[in-house]
Amino acid sequence: MKKKKIAFVINYFYPDLASTGQLMTELCQDLQNDFNITVIAAQPGYAGEKASNNKLFEEDYLEKIRIIRIRLPEVVKTSKFSRMKYIFSYFILANIALLKEKGVDIIYTISQPPVLGGLIGTIGKFLKRSKHVYNIQDFNPEQAEAISYTNKQSVFKIAKAIDKLNCRYSDLVIVVGNDMSNTLKNRFSNGEIPNHVVINNWTNEQEILPLSKNENNVQKFLNQHGLENKFIVMYSGNLGLYYDLENIIKVTEHFKNYKDLSFVFIGEGAVKNDMQSVVQREKITNVHFLPYQPKEFIKYSLNAADIHLVVNQKGIKGVSVPSKIYGVMAAGRPILGVLEKGSEAQMLIDDSNCGAVVEPQDYKAIITTIETFYNMNNQELRQLGMNGRAYLDKYLKREISINKYRDSLREVSK
Repeated sequence: MKKKKIAFVINYFYPDLASTGQLMTELCQDLQNDFNITVIAAQPGYAGEKASNNKLFEEDYLEKIRIIRIRLPEVVKTSKFSRMKYIFSYFILANIALLKEKGVDIIYTISQPPVLGGLIGTIGKFLKRSKHVYNIQDFNPEQAEAISYTNKQSVFKIAKAIDKLNCRYSDLVIVVGNDMSNTLKNRFSNGEIPNHVVINNWTNEQEILPLSKNENNVQKFLNQHGLENKFIVMYSGNLGLYYDLENIIKVTEHFKNYKDLSFVFIGEGAVKNDMQSVVQREKITNVHFLPYQPKEFIKYSLNAADIHLVVNQKGIKGVSVPSKIYGVMAAGRPILGVLEKGSEAQMLIDDSNCGAVVEPQDYKAIITTIETFYNMNNQELRQLGMNGRAYLDKYLKREISINKYRDSLREVSK
């Protein structure tokens, strides 16, 4: 029987370092024998990589997966104009690339760029008479509204109306948390709720394993960055607009005289410069900023921490799930969650007993909780971390999520 063709229009894809790019790459690789897959994505650039090709559309392959890479203007993450130029260029060119594809049975889009990612699928559904699967990783404009990205309420209203249209006309909406399912239902509380399913994000739990700090590569990381014999509080991921990191960084001042404690922030993003400015201004010497680690090295850098920060800004509950939580749980490290009660990540931490949670913007509680972890003995810390790993192995394995995707896409393609 001829395999159904899916066009994944997903912005970030291998070798991009964005978390959604890594997730979608693994998803496509695991589904490539079940479906004929074409990916339409931007040329890599999430971590500041320069475009390697001047062609507007470049064809590439990853195993059996055909990739159409779009050349886009370089984005300056601190500039709204630069972001908008990038987003609208992607929207136009991704639509053109999709319309040129023949024999597409399913168009699969994600909620990136905000609202317009889903709109690509809505337009394609009608012009190409295909099915549309809309994967919402982040609800927008709710996410932008939570941080007051703009004070123009009319922009939020128009954006929400368009995204409700994307949901209504999709054949299946996929959300990544139970709290996000509630947000979708609330959007359509006065009407028919779109067909949807909850499928958790994941990490490769066979690749990321709990390791001792004495393991050679973990030790190499610690030595390289002057972190030997330190209690390490780590944040690994996007230093972006939706995490309140520009304020959370200020708690590090309380610990500036702790000689055996270090904060490590791994990643890039819109608020990194602001965070660095705070550290420089207050002359805090035990805060380290490192670039994204190579994908094959993340399993070691995650294990270098004693505790990990998993954070979201106030108002993000039901809007987004920080996917970094799965990698931390796989590494068997305790979590300090700065998360709203009732959010997916908060419930995971509490249900698995793998750490502690404080409310966003409660900076005193963040300080107190870090001190609590700091004063624990190694056995207590290890037990908390391994609780998370055990929970992940039981309920959140990559295979479980991939199989749900496979079943859902097969059902839609009938």
